Amino acid sequence: MLKGLGGLGDMAAMMKAAQDLQGKMASLQDDLGRIVVIGESGGGLVKARATAKGDLTGLDIDPSIFVASEKEIVEDLILAAIKDAQAKAAVRNGQEMSKLTEGLGLPPGMKLPF
Repeated sequence: MLKGLGGLGDMAAMMKAAQDLQGKMASLQDDLGRIVVIGESGGGLVKARATAKGDLTGLDIDPSIFVASEKEIVEDLILAAIKDAQAKAAVRNGQEMSKLTEGLGLPPGMKLPF
C-alpha cells in the first residue's frame, strides 16, 4: 500500500494497531464493569460484591452476627470482606488485562494504559 514511502508504511501499521488496542481497551473496561467478584470474611458470614474494576456493589451479612455487644467484630468482618473483594477484583483485572496484552509482544508485567 505505501511501499514507496519507506518507514511510513510501518508507521501506518503501528497507528492502526494502536487504534485497535484502544478499541479493545474500551471494550475491556466495559467487561470489567460487568465481571463480579465476591470477597468473604468470617467463614462466609459477611460477603462483599465488587466489579473487577474494584467498585463495591453490595454486601450480604448473615443476620446471626447482629449482636449489639459484638459491634466491633461485625465492623471488622465487613471491612475484611470488602478488602477481600477488592483484592480479588485487582487479581481478576490483571488476568483480563493479560489476556488482552499477551498477543501484543509487550514485556511481561507491562501495565496498560501506558
